[in-house]
Amino acid sequence: MQALPVVQSGATVALIRKLAIRLALTPDELPILQSIFSVARSVRRHQDIVTEGKRNRVIFFVLEGLLIHYRIMRDGQRQVINIVVPGDIVGAPSCFFDGALYSVRSLTNSVVIAWPLEELFNLSGMQSQLATKIFWSFCCDAAMSAEHVVVVGRRSARERIAHFLLELLIRLQGIGLADERSYRLPFSQDVICDALGLSLAYVNRELRRLAQDGLVIISDHKVEINDVEALSALADFEDHYLRPTPIDELIAPGIAPPILAGSRRDISIR
Repeated sequence: MQALPVVQSGATVALIRKLAIRLALTPDELPILQSIFSVARSVRRHQDIVTEGKRNRVIFFVLEGLLIHYRIMRDGQRQVINIVVPGDIVGAPSCFFDGALYSVRSLTNSVVIAWPLEELFNLSGMQSQLATKIFWSFCCDAAMSAEHVVVVGRRSARERIAHFLLELLIRLQGIGLADERSYRLPFSQDVICDALGLSLAYVNRELRRLAQDGLVIISDHKVEINDVEALSALADFEDHYLRPTPIDELIAPGIAPPILAGSRRDISIR
């Protein structure tokens, strides 16, 4: 990975600002986040940043690009655990084990911040509230992984695909990469297959059926969901697992941190 200053694009600056809001950072905590983000690393498409079985003591803040958590099975098949989008933190829980439990690979050219686990532990002693907010983010990821177990274990192929597309819509809307019903899908259908435990032929067939029913169209790597409510009903999709209780309400119920007390435009990311 190549090191570079973290001043690449307006989108990156906006994402850092959104992360500051999501973690409800106080004026004392914001400079710490900015210091962590002082150096970013570019990651080429299809490059691993964590390798299953190898020691990993780093977590990564994703600023740009899409990645996947995945595992290669004994027979060579790949199981995708999760799609990683900008704003996510990856590297956990693998960093807490002698060997990484899963690999993390970029699907597109990406930009990440590498943060040694030791520094996170040091932060726990000096800035315990900020450390709590980062671990809160880990718990949000765990909730999503648990939902995926239900999706793969108890839903039909058609329902799995619908759920997958709706989940990405909600997650990408949250970071400004999707509108009300469409977004770019810059990866091949084999990623969907490996995430849902389905063959390529099965996925193609079900996508054709969804298109014939006027629910979803995927063309030139763009997903258009024509009827979000109907697709949600089909998949029994509820997005509560993607909308956790805000961390500031958990740390100090009823008391907003100073950074949120006024206009959110007060947050300054340089």
